[in-house]
Amino acid sequence: MEERWSTEHVLSLAPDQASQKAAGKLSAPAPWSGTGLGDGALWGECKGSGRTPYRACVDLTGPAYSCTCPSRKFPCKHALGLLLLWSGGAAIAGAGAQPDWVAEWLAKRQQSAEQQTARRQARLEAAKDDPAALRRAGQRAARVAGGARELRLRLADQVRRGLAEHASAAAGWEEVGARMVDAQAPGLAGRARALAHTPQDALLEEYALLHLLAGAYGRVDELPAPLAATVRTRVGFTTSTEEVLAGPTVRDRWYVLGSRDTVDDLTTRRIWLRGAKTGRTALLLSFGHAGSAPDLALPTGRVLEADLAFHPAARPLRAALGSARYGGPQPADGPPPGLTPAEALAGYGEAVADDPWTESWPSVLRDVVPVLGPDGWQLTDGTAALALRRGAVPEQALWRLAAASAGHPVTVFGECGHGGFVPVTAWAADGRPIGVGQ
Repeated sequence: MEERWSTEHVLSLAPDQASQKAAGKLSAPAPWSGTGLGDGALWGECKGSGRTPYRACVDLTGPAYSCTCPSRKFPCKHALGLLLLWSGGAAIAGAGAQPDWVAEWLAKRQQSAEQQTARRQARLEAAKDDPAALRRAGQRAARVAGGARELRLRLADQVRRGLAEHASAAAGWEEVGARMVDAQAPGLAGRARALAHTPQDALLEEYALLHLLAGAYGRVDELPAPLAATVRTRVGFTTSTEEVLAGPTVRDRWYVLGSRDTVDDLTTRRIWLRGAKTGRTALLLSFGHAGSAPDLALPTGRVLEADLAFHPAARPLRAALGSARYGGPQPADGPPPGLTPAEALAGYGEAVADDPWTESWPSVLRDVVPVLGPDGWQLTDGTAALALRRGAVPEQALWRLAAASAGHPVTVFGECGHGGFVPVTAWAADGRPIGVGQ
């Protein structure tokens, strides 16, 4: 039988707080009938205002959702309420036959996945011999190269004038950013615009990194293939998921280290994984529009056996989750193995050596204690300490972390960088994962 998800994980699937509140009202057994669980699916019928109950079903391996209600939110309150009912420990029949409407929906999902794979392969094959696509790619490469040359000249000119004049020239970087957009180099545009808000003491470093990136693109064809892929990505070229999945994949038992959502125009969900056999770390990205949560959700602290395909890079991290999954997420035996603070810093240094523009690298720290000192919060193992990045997570989240530790060593996952360590997940003494800062 499927291991029940935590309430915290179920609520993270909601598209907004209103959906969380509405789902909470449906988390009791009273409105539900015909509930069942089996073969990676959860289903039930929820009594609504009409004569016919709404039929809700969740594919737990996705997750994916289906409901007969007219809601435009996804997942709807009925799917969330059903998940809350299950996660709360309600008795739900298992190992029984699926109703026809559940089996039909799951079969359609399988058929759709197979058709998408076939279409993806067909598009990739067609793109290889498309003269128009090759011509557009060449035109864009030329525009980006021109933008990179212009940016290098602008940076060199500003250094000759002196960094003391940066404040008066700050507004000009917005214009430079716009010119980089015109040159189809969004990565250069974002870094150029950020210069307008960079503190004076970090300015020379940012100038140097941006100059290095623009210069690297000028000779990208001479670079080793992995580094060239990193430079193109940093400049703003993207590799589609179709292209990534068409390449080699890595099958492993992937430990879900943690996840974090950031909300801007889109909701961006970042999920970090670590392979039990390969030891590789992976980052999955998923996006959601208003009224729709990101379509990928994996419960922290579980292990998922699946195929991943990594985006090309000098130090691959971002990955795409393949369609081949070998069962649903299973409970882990305990916290993942970790590093000392000194080893985590060394690992970040190795990442920077491969990719100079890396701001942080995911790391698991073992046997560390959160402490609050005169200079702020730190994680220490008694021999070395990592400062926590100020403002990265709310202060109350750090106090919750300290309470979970109670002065005893804990395992903490997060991102280690030159700005400090940003905690994402901590494991309490009982092995239970706790989200930090969500």
